[in-house]
Amino acid sequence: MDLSILIVNWSSANYLGACLDSVYRQVKGIEFEVLVVDNASYDGSAELMRTRFPQATFIQSEKNLGFIGGNNFLYRHSRGRNLLLLNPDTEVPGDAIQRMMAHLESLPQAGAIGARLLNADASVQTSSIQTFPTILNQLLDADALRRRFPHSRLWNLTPLYAEGAPPAPVDAISGACFMVKRAVFEAVGLMSDDYLMFGDDVDLSFKIHRAGYRVYHAGDCRVTHFGGRSTASLDAGLTDVWMRDAKHQFFVKFHGRFYAALYKALMAGAALVRLTLIAAMRLIARGTSRREALRLSFAKWKRILQWAVGMKAWGERGGQRLGMRRPGAPLECATGVPPVPGHGQDGHATSL
Repeated sequence: MDLSILIVNWSSANYLGACLDSVYRQVKGIEFEVLVVDNASYDGSAELMRTRFPQATFIQSEKNLGFIGGNNFLYRHSRGRNLLLLNPDTEVPGDAIQRMMAHLESLPQAGAIGARLLNADASVQTSSIQTFPTILNQLLDADALRRRFPHSRLWNLTPLYAEGAPPAPVDAISGACFMVKRAVFEAVGLMSDDYLMFGDDVDLSFKIHRAGYRVYHAGDCRVTHFGGRSTASLDAGLTDVWMRDAKHQFFVKFHGRFYAALYKALMAGAALVRLTLIAAMRLIARGTSRREALRLSFAKWKRILQWAVGMKAWGERGGQRLGMRRPGAPLECATGVPPVPGHGQDGHATSL
């Protein structure tokens, strides 16, 4: 089979139907399969799949496996020589998927490829391309700087603004639409079970590079990504902490504990500076909306400071709120599909 499309659903049934409509309407001329797992959200996706998309494989998990665990689980039931990790809150216009696969199978040393992600208003999501994190680019990571210096090597967004250019090699691509060769996915050990939320796409991209393959961004393949639907119930402060915690875990894994500790220390310093500036601005702020925005910003950076100095285990507590398994815990059972012979032989539990 040419392609397996893997979709991990959590409280996104309202978007899943439109996503699958676009897939089945647009993907022509290749042999593909769609596999969907619902991560114990019981949001009506089972009925949706049964009535509208019976040709797809649907698995109702009794536990929230997380995005990483869900994709690794679906991989074990897939048959395609290429895999597309696709968010349920996406829509695929035209022949984007077919062209992504054609690029993936023809570009030199290609291991994975990502699409140009668009917002609902057709503006480009800069998260389509990501750079491997360093302390410097994390301390300077701000929307204002990205807009002012889009071609800086700190984030290397040049391919996003090169209309009509061929696919370009990049550091990392977004997990919202991540196509990877099956053989490469297996060679790097699947997705790393080291992250609770966020960071998994950068980690996978890094492992693909380290294995001697390239990761590409295909600007001519556009996919609409509504973004953040599965985490919309979380407040912004918790999400920001989780993102930084994922960077810290990346540094521990690939740069060592000293580098990771230095990152946390500098983030604590940056948070203190931010809190001081915000507190000063709140004294002179006018208007209810402005004061509320500063209050929320202060709360966010307070949480980041608490995380950086080890006062709060935000990631663990947040994961428990979502019912997600902890990194390193075995994959829990899911119901509906028997094991596929020949899969699940890499040491990860896949009991059904």
